[in-house]
Amino acid sequence: MPRARARAPLRLGLAGGGTDVSPYTELHGGAVMNATIDRYIYASITLADDNAVEIESHDLDRRQRLPARAPLPFDGMLDLHKAVYNRVTRDFLGGEMPPLRISTFSEAPAGSGLGSSSTLVVAVLQAMTELFDLPLGEYDLAHLAYQIEREDLALAGGRQDQYAAAFGGFNFMEFFGSDNVIVNPLRIKREVIAELEAQTILCFTGISRQSATIIAEQSRNVEQGSRRSIEAMHALKESAVAMKRALLKGDLDEVSRTLDAGWSSKRDMASGITNPQIEDALRAARAAGATAGKVSGAGGGGFVMFLAPLERRRAVITALAERGYKTETVRFTAEGATAWRL
Repeated sequence: MPRARARAPLRLGLAGGGTDVSPYTELHGGAVMNATIDRYIYASITLADDNAVEIESHDLDRRQRLPARAPLPFDGMLDLHKAVYNRVTRDFLGGEMPPLRISTFSEAPAGSGLGSSSTLVVAVLQAMTELFDLPLGEYDLAHLAYQIEREDLALAGGRQDQYAAAFGGFNFMEFFGSDNVIVNPLRIKREVIAELEAQTILCFTGISRQSATIIAEQSRNVEQGSRRSIEAMHALKESAVAMKRALLKGDLDEVSRTLDAGWSSKRDMASGITNPQIEDALRAARAAGATAGKVSGAGGGGFVMFLAPLERRRAVITALAERGYKTETVRFTAEGATAWRL
C-alpha cells in the first residue's frame, strides 16, 4: 500500500518566547529568536484497504481504531492526529475519508518544552502533503498547523513552534495581527554554530508539564493590563532582537547575557514559569560554571537550556548529575519538515 513518511525538527527558544501568544501579538507585535535541533518527531501514513482510521503514538504507547467517518471525535485520545486528519479531509479531499494508518514517533518526551505538540502536527501534515500531493509550502504548513491547534482543538499556545518545525534552522520571527508572520532565516557563521553547540547543555527536569495553564494565565495578564507582565513581554521582544544581532556578529558573550536577561524577564510573565526544582538546577549549574540558563518553552518543567564554556562543561554536567538531573548535548539543524515515499 502507498506510504509516506515525514519528520520535523524540535526547537530551542533562544529569546522572545511568549510574545508570539495572543493577545500580546495583536496588541503589540511579537518577536522570537529560535533554532531547531537534532531531535525529531516522525510521522508515517499508509493507505489502508478497510474502512477504518488507525492511529498510533509509539512513544506514548497509545493506539486507537475508528471508523473512517467525518469528523473523527475528539476525546482526549490522540486528538492532535485526529484533528490533522479531519482538517485535511475537509479542506483538501472534498470530505472523502480515506482509510489510513497514522503512526508517530517522538525523540523527546511530551511536555519537554521543545515544541513537541506543534512539531507533531507539522510532521503529520507534511506526511499528508506527501501522500496526497497537497499544495502546502512552509508558510502554508505552519499556518495550517497553527489553525488546527488553536482553532480546531482550542489549545492555548503561541505561533513560533509551528514555523520553527516547518522552516528549520536559525530564524528570527516577527508576529503581527491577523496571523501575519514573517520568518527571517539567519545565516550564522559555521564556527559560531560550532561554538554554540560546544557550550549548550540540555537538562531534563524530570517534569513533563502541560503548557496550556501557564499560557492561559499569561494571556489573561495581558487582557487585564498587568503592567508587570506586559513590561516583561516588551523586554522579551527586545531580547529577541538583541539575540539575533549577537548571533549574526558571533558574540557568544552577548548571547549568554541576552539568554540570562530573557529568563529574568520571562519569570515575570506568569506564575508557574519557574519552581523550586528549576531554580535548584539553575543554581547547581551556575555554581559549576554555567554562564546562563533558561527553561525551554512556556516553563514549569521540561528542559532547561544552559550555556557553559567548553572548559566548564564537564563540571556542569557532573554537578547536575549529582542532583539527579539527566543532561544531553545538541546539534543545531538547518532543515525543516521533510517527507519521502516508500
